[in-house]
Amino acid sequence: MTARGATAQKPVTADDAGAPADKATQDWGAPIVTRHVADDVVDRLVTAIALGLYVPGQQLPTERDLAAMLAVSRTSIREALRQLTETGYLEVRRGRKGGYFVLANWGPTSAEHVRRQIIDNWSDYEHIFDARTLVEPMIARAASVRRSDADIAAMSDALRAYLDASDHDASRRADAALHLAVARATHNPILVEMHVDLRARITLNLGAEPYTDEARRTAIVQHTQLVAAVTDGRGDEAAAIATKHFAISENLIRQLVDRAEHEGPGR
Repeated sequence: MTARGATAQKPVTADDAGAPADKATQDWGAPIVTRHVADDVVDRLVTAIALGLYVPGQQLPTERDLAAMLAVSRTSIREALRQLTETGYLEVRRGRKGGYFVLANWGPTSAEHVRRQIIDNWSDYEHIFDARTLVEPMIARAASVRRSDADIAAMSDALRAYLDASDHDASRRADAALHLAVARATHNPILVEMHVDLRARITLNLGAEPYTDEARRTAIVQHTQLVAAVTDGRGDEAAAIATKHFAISENLIRQLVDRAEHEGPGR
């Protein structure tokens, strides 16, 4: 794959659904192209769906929650969800348990959205991957030295929840809880903050790591090994497991970029 793509850590910040994106960095010599905040949200959500952050059949967070995650207005979220429904990515279900549900993980325009969301800012993603490769093994090694009985219990509970997860939402919550428990076992709030920040960037500020069924099967083994290594105080082994484990999301993002490039214009 070519080393290109866009970054998850740049949340949409404009609060006016009709405001052009990136006004502060506008190139005055470029053609006039107006993009609305809702269009940026569409790029983000289509990319998230393509990465498996949300899978077919899964309900999206509420408009209020999505607006908070992406730091945009509910008007922009509502417009983006309307577009995604009209283009076949989502369906609306009415009733007490209604909402927006994912229909398809890839559509005719997915490559275009992925290019804007990831490929156009690929150097940022490479920095995220590099930082994770450096930081997460350090966290695992430190946790294996500093963990308390309470930390071990928290990691074990999260691991059990991950193994028992019956759907993607439960799996996502348990995954986040497990890695947060490992980070907290360092007893260093700065390391915890670094972990949380890197996870937010890799998950497009939407809270879920890239996902496939195969990735979950791999994660089940690696989560079990990681918790055991940290619990037993095997620091070097814990660090090595963390290195392999956090490469899962990186590899899925690289694979998505490959797909988007191969399905790009003129291909």
